[in-house]
Amino acid sequence: MDITLILNDIVGKENVLLDTECGSYNQDWTGKYISNPLAVVKPASTLEVSQVVRACYKNEVAIVPISGNTGLSGGTSANNAVMLSLERLNKIQKIKTQSRVAIVDAGVILSNLHSAVEEFDLVFPLTFGAKGSSMIGGVLSTNAGGSNVLKYGNTRTLCMGLEVVLPDGQVLDLMSELHKDNTGYDLKDLIIGAEGTLGIITAAVLKLSPRPVAYTTAMIATSSLDNALKVLNILQEKTGGGVEAFEYMPKNYIETHLTKVPNSRPPFDKLYDVNIMLEIGSTIVGDSISPVTGESMLTKSIEEILSQLLTSGELLDAVIAQSESQRIEMWERREASAEITITNEPLIITDVAVPLEKISIFIKKMDTIIQQIDPGSRELTVAHLGDGNIHYAIYPTKFDEILFDKLTNCLEEVTQELGGSFSAEHGIGLSKKKSMARRKDPVALEVMRSIKMGLDPKNLMNPGKVLPDS
Repeated sequence: MDITLILNDIVGKENVLLDTECGSYNQDWTGKYISNPLAVVKPASTLEVSQVVRACYKNEVAIVPISGNTGLSGGTSANNAVMLSLERLNKIQKIKTQSRVAIVDAGVILSNLHSAVEEFDLVFPLTFGAKGSSMIGGVLSTNAGGSNVLKYGNTRTLCMGLEVVLPDGQVLDLMSELHKDNTGYDLKDLIIGAEGTLGIITAAVLKLSPRPVAYTTAMIATSSLDNALKVLNILQEKTGGGVEAFEYMPKNYIETHLTKVPNSRPPFDKLYDVNIMLEIGSTIVGDSISPVTGESMLTKSIEEILSQLLTSGELLDAVIAQSESQRIEMWERREASAEITITNEPLIITDVAVPLEKISIFIKKMDTIIQQIDPGSRELTVAHLGDGNIHYAIYPTKFDEILFDKLTNCLEEVTQELGGSFSAEHGIGLSKKKSMARRKDPVALEVMRSIKMGLDPKNLMNPGKVLPDS
C-alpha cells in the first residue's frame, strides 16, 4: 500500500504534502542541501507521530524529522524519505513557576518560549540568531549552543526530561522534572544531540532561570585575544559570574558587516583588530534602575569597571548601550554572522572548540596554513569567546573538492593538536561525516554504531547522518 495513503489516514490528507507542495521544506536555509522527499507529513500529537513512525517502520520507509530547517550541516536532507515536520506540535503545556520548569511540545518556536516565560519573570536562556524559526525539537536534537552558554550551558544542560518516539513507534517517556535521578543509563542525554538518528523528540521539560532585573551590554576593544580573556576573567570576578555573553568579532568581520548590512554602523570611531560584544545580567534588585536617579545601577557599576580597565590599558575602547535600541543594534551585529558568512562562495563552514587559552594560537595557525595551502584564500571568524567555540569560515580561491578536503583536514589537525573538537554546536549531519571518520575515536564510533543498530535495526531514522559509512 502507498505510504502516503496510510499517512493521509493518520493525520488527514491536508497534512500530507506531496511533490511541489514540499517546496518550502525540501531545501535548507543555506540552499546547499536540496531534498526530494516522498512526502512531508505534519502530525499534531505524540500519538500521531507514533502512528506515522510505526507505519513507516512496518513499510520500511525512512523518516527524517524537521523543525525550523535552520541547521548548517545537512541534518534534515531527506531524499526518498518521509519528512516529518513538528510544526503542529507547538503547545507550551505548562510553565511551573515554583519549580522553574517549562513543559513544551517539540514544535514550539524558541522565541515564542522566550516570550511566554518572560511573563512570569523567568527566562529560558538559550538564544541564537535563528531563535525566531528554530523549534525546541531541533534545538535538542542538535544540542544547540548559542551566545550565552558561558553562563547557562548548552541545550543538554537546560533539559530535564524528554518524550521520544523510538524508531519502531514506541513512546519513550523520560519526562522527568527531577534534578537528581540515578536509575540506570541516562537515555535523555543520549537522545539529545543525536540529530534524530535514534528517535523523534516530541516534548521536553526545560529548565528556567530568574529573569535578570538589569542587563548591561557593551562593545569593547582590546589589544589581543589573550588580553580579552584576561578582561573576561576580571569581569566575572567583579560581577559574581554575571557575564552572559562574550562574543569576538575581528576587524574583517566588522568591515564585512558594514558592507553587507544596510544602514549598519561601526561599533567605534576607529577600527580595532579585536572587538568584543559583552552582556552582563543581574538578578540583584539593587542593580536595577534607581528610582532616584533613573540610572541602571548595574550599568553604573560596569562603567566604573570598564573605566578602570581603560586607564590600566587592558582596554583600548569601550561603548556601553544606553538604550534598548542600542542594545539591539549590538546584538544584531553579532547575530548577523550566519547570513553574512553564506553570502560568498566558495565557502567552507567550520565550527570548532578549543581550550580558551589556545584560541589565539588556533587562529594564528589557521591563518598561516590556509595561505600556504591556497594563497589568496580568505577567512571570516566570529567566536563565542567565553566558551571557546570558534566559527571559522574559509573562502577558497576556487571550487575544488580536493582543495576543500585538504583545508578541512588541516583545520581538524590543528584543532586536534590543541585539544579541541571539530564540531562545537552545529552538529554532524552530512557535512562532517568525513571528519567523524578521520578524527573520532574508532572505539567510540563502534559504540555509536552498536547503539544505532540496537535502537534502529532497519536504519530508518534519519539514515546516513552523523555516523560515517563503515
